Amino acid sequence: MSSNPVAETVASLMPRARAELTELVAFRSVADFEQFPRSESEAAANWVADALRAEGFQDVALLDTPDGTQSVYGYLPGPEGAKTVLLYAHYDVQPPLDEAGWQTPPFELTEREDGRWYGRGAADCKGGLIMHLLALRALKADGGIPVHVKFIAEGSEEQGTGGLERYAEAHPGLLDANAVVIGDAGNFRTGLPTVTATLRGMTMMRVRIDTLEGNLHSGQFGGAAPDALAALIRVLDSLRAKDGSTTIDGLTPDASWEGLAYDEEQFRKDAKVLDGVELIGDGTVADRIWARPAVTVLGIDCPPVVGATPSVQASARALISLRVPPGIDAAEANKLLRAHIEAHTPWGARVSIEQVGQGQPFSADTTSPAYAAMAAAMAVAYPGQEMQYAGQGGSIPLCNTLASLYPHAEILLIGLSEPAAQIHAVNESVSPQELERLSITEALFLRNYAAS
Repeated sequence: MSSNPVAETVASLMPRARAELTELVAFRSVADFEQFPRSESEAAANWVADALRAEGFQDVALLDTPDGTQSVYGYLPGPEGAKTVLLYAHYDVQPPLDEAGWQTPPFELTEREDGRWYGRGAADCKGGLIMHLLALRALKADGGIPVHVKFIAEGSEEQGTGGLERYAEAHPGLLDANAVVIGDAGNFRTGLPTVTATLRGMTMMRVRIDTLEGNLHSGQFGGAAPDALAALIRVLDSLRAKDGSTTIDGLTPDASWEGLAYDEEQFRKDAKVLDGVELIGDGTVADRIWARPAVTVLGIDCPPVVGATPSVQASARALISLRVPPGIDAAEANKLLRAHIEAHTPWGARVSIEQVGQGQPFSADTTSPAYAAMAAAMAVAYPGQEMQYAGQGGSIPLCNTLASLYPHAEILLIGLSEPAAQIHAVNESVSPQELERLSITEALFLRNYAAS
């Protein structure tokens, strides 16, 4: 890579990249304002806006989106008649979860002995913002940026509340582009250049079950009084077969993945599955995580063990997520999940369901010219490696909004969230080598795409 001027520039900018990512990670920008101050997200948004202005972006604006958060927009004009490329990332992050489980403070970017940089959002997706900036700086230093660039940094992607999607729909010209680079995915493994060809959609709902006017003494009433927590447990258990496969009435669970294979032993290592614990479901690992629906119980409201009293519970609540693969409509899956819960609620218990979020699955057209430009860029940034196509079990609802608004746009997904990054978990990290290589990749892609 050192013989390439773009690569040399990116390498020289890595100390600055680390300093900037340190500043970004320090913002506790979780877009759940019941848990984290709104001011932290606003400060992160202003940091992004200032960074865009410093790079010469025009029309930089903090967009107040319908979900109460802010997305940051900027436009950098290129040569007359050039193509337009939209660069996307998000500055909001997941909560740190159990801060005691972090070996270093979650909101302090820290390099550990393995050379990785640790901190919440380092890979997902504040590192993606830095990747975009590095690519643009490298091109500016080597002859200029050959395309018009639109830049959008979302403020609530992790919440799935759809603020930017609704804003884009109300302002359909804002994000229009010939190509879109979503910097919120990741390589299949460190050092293997990968574009994400499919995303599972999702639907999320809160389920509440009520059986009594209030809790009752389990000795006096237990055995006949209907227990809301037990009823909820039966509902949740009905969502999986004995082998752990997702089983929702009317939802097909047997699709297959035709692309890159995912070795089962490698998956066990990536997922850190405990010795002796079996994987769930059937089919290949890729089938299970990229091509089939998957239900997850994200949380349960019930009494904690410490301080629990001998009571029959009157109410219980759970947050359920269903990942929906390409080929299944998320709205239809949502109806099936709702009907399944209602049908499997026992004892005539009262069940209420609140929709929290929903997004459609996404499948890219990998035969488009942009993918050829990306393959050529990755071949340079990752010598001796060919670009791979993988799926991703997660959801980026904006992809479908952009595909619907701009059917001509070519959408590519790359990023820093390879398995070792442990996004959404404690001790999230980013590989600085991946940040460097993918920044080179993106710069070369923009140059290749401009000439295509």
